[in-house]
Formats: sequence, C-alpha cells, structure tokens
Amino acid sequence: MPKPTITLLPVPLVPELSLHLVDGPVGLFDLTGGEFHSDEPPPFWAFVWAGGQALARHLLDHPDLVAGRTVLDIATGSGIAAIAAAKAGAKRVRALDVDPAAAAAAQRNAAANGVVIAAASAEVGDATPAEIGEAEVILAGDVFYSRSVADKMAAYLRAAARTGARVLVGDPGRGYFPERLFDRVAEYVVPVSAALEETETLVTAVWEIRATSTHE
Repeated sequence: MPKPTITLLPVPLVPELSLHLVDGPVGLFDLTGGEFHSDEPPPFWAFVWAGGQALARHLLDHPDLVAGRTVLDIATGSGIAAIAAAKAGAKRVRALDVDPAAAAAAQRNAAANGVVIAAASAEVGDATPAEIGEAEVILAGDVFYSRSVADKMAAYLRAAARTGARVLVGDPGRGYFPERLFDRVAEYVVPVSAALEETETLVTAVWEIRATSTHE
C-alpha cells in the first residue's frame, strides 16, 4: 500500500477553509505504518475531526463570539477552530497541542488560510489556566475521546470558566463527554471519513459550559 499523502484540501463542513490533511480513505495509524507508539501521540493533526468542524462552522457563522477577543484553542490538532476564530476577527489566537507536530501543522494551516495564530506544544490537561495564560474564549474540539483525557480536560475547562472565560466545545457524542456540565447551543450534521468513524456523517453539537458547573 502506498504511503498516504498530505494535501491542502477544503474542509467538508467549512469549505471556505483549507487544511493540509491526509488524502483518501485512510485510518489514524496508516501514517505510522499501522503501529501505535506510546512515546508519541497519534497524528490527529492530519485529519479534520467532527468537533473541530462544528466549532469552526459555528464561529464563522457567529463571529461575534470571538471578534475582538483573545482566544485559546486547546488540543488544536489541525488548528481548524483556531483558524476559524482568527478568520472571525479574534484579536489574538493561541493554539496548543501536546504534539509538536500538531502545533507545526496548525501554524502551517493558518498560513495557508491567510491568518496568524500562535501555535505551541503544551500539555494543557496537567496545567491550570493561570499557567497556560488566560483567554476570553476557550475552544476545544473532540477532546473527550478517552477517560483519562476527558477527566483532565473537564477539570481544565471548568477552571477556565471560573476565570470568566467563555468555554465552547465541539463534540459528536464521544463516550466520555460530560454532558451534564454543558448546554447545547448548536448542532450540525458533519461529513467525516468512514475510515475513521465507520460512518459518513456525525451529528455534532457545539456546547457551552454551564455557569453552575464551575461550582459543582
């Protein structure tokens, strides 16, 4: 099987944005020769996930959510939500991911879309908002895919909300999403790769953290 290629492609739900993505019906580990390496994150950045697409669509359709504000996109992956925030008029956008390759991909994708973001590698789940740096709007797409990651992300997002940040999450119903902490604000039918999701579309919601959840 030939090695998968990375190509600049339009985003299915957000065709006004293009990202450097794997081209074709490829699975997550096809880029690593079919192997999982515990010492490096999987190449999530090479795919555009449902939660990020929904967030990006929502921000471009509702630019008032981020226009003139400082934005932080955590677990940025390809950078899609961060790029959409910049396109929607955010004053400053930072994008963080535990994988240095993702931070580099987000920077490359931002340049391809004519916007500027500050992307860096950081383990957000083990940090406090004060350590990461506060923002007026926090974005997180598809971060509740495992129990350990979900618990860390929920704790971080609740702490960020306590600082006064607006917290928006894109999630297609992952098994570890803590729905009780959030209110649904929008819903999209998102085209996805069947090689990744075993379906061609996922109903994906944009959620905002409840004020009451920060005190639980």
